[in-house]
Amino acid sequence: MSESLAIEAENLEVVYGDGTEAVGGVSLSVPRGEFFGFLGPNGAGKTTTIKTLATLLKPTSGRIRVNGYDALEQPRKVRESIGYMAQETSVDPELTARENLRFACESYGVRKGERAERIEELLELVDLADVATKEAKEFSGGMKKRLDAATALVHRPPLVFLDEPTTGLDPKARNRLWDYFRRINDRGTTIFLTTQYLEEADQLCERLGVILDGEIVAEGSPADLKQEVGGEILNVRLEDGPEARQRAVTVAQSAGIFPGTPSVEETDDGISVTTPTARQHGTDLLVALRDEGLTVTGFDVRAPTLDDVFLAITGEHLDDEVAEPEPASPPAADGGESQ
Repeated sequence: MSESLAIEAENLEVVYGDGTEAVGGVSLSVPRGEFFGFLGPNGAGKTTTIKTLATLLKPTSGRIRVNGYDALEQPRKVRESIGYMAQETSVDPELTARENLRFACESYGVRKGERAERIEELLELVDLADVATKEAKEFSGGMKKRLDAATALVHRPPLVFLDEPTTGLDPKARNRLWDYFRRINDRGTTIFLTTQYLEEADQLCERLGVILDGEIVAEGSPADLKQEVGGEILNVRLEDGPEARQRAVTVAQSAGIFPGTPSVEETDDGISVTTPTARQHGTDLLVALRDEGLTVTGFDVRAPTLDDVFLAITGEHLDDEVAEPEPASPPAADGGESQ
């Protein structure tokens, strides 16, 4: 493994007891210090992959090295060198914020002489210093998430796995966690993030991987992936129903308005045209639609988003998805209990 890599996985496969292939042949590399995002629809293999990389599940085959350690031969060394924040918070509601962090320090083997300073530093980092003596059961969901993230960092791991860390939070609480993740990444911590929120991935991640049916089907920076969509997107809203939309698709595809072959799709209230010349020839399309007797009620041109990328790659939107369901009876790693 290169010294510059925090994660290196080669041909990772995970097959469950019932024969379900959750992950099939995944290979990926994450450089040290990178903020890497992992996207995919429900059941694509996101959670299985992250748990396998964190040694919480044992792969059926493949090779994994994390922070220089072989994940199969040295799982304890891997766990000592990572932080892991699961979808569900693991804080003890009966303990105060400070007590939760003290317990985490003991669990991760932080030296006694360093614990007090480390705890105060983390309380400040996640904006919980003012409520350090309150029991966690009094906290909001966002506060519990921030405390949970802090407990994963008490041993200052160089790599943190975040599995759907902001699911269920309101926008304000989500933004506060975003700020926190940026801060620890700025300090040099490598972050591996799975998320159902495309805006989150767009705002935070330097590079993304998209997994579909257990295989990585796209990889690159958010900007690079958006460019692969094929240009800007012209949305046209029409007054009439399905028949009008079908006629509009035919006009956009066959009238020679756009150079090359534009991607044209029906939407709920009109059509969407993806082409590098959307701005130059958008008005030509509007004129052609009018000449066809179709009534345009509105239009706009915009740059592609990650949702457009996701739709182009997977054939579906990621918006409003829930967290990936867990398959039954996953193969546990030897000694793979979470610390």
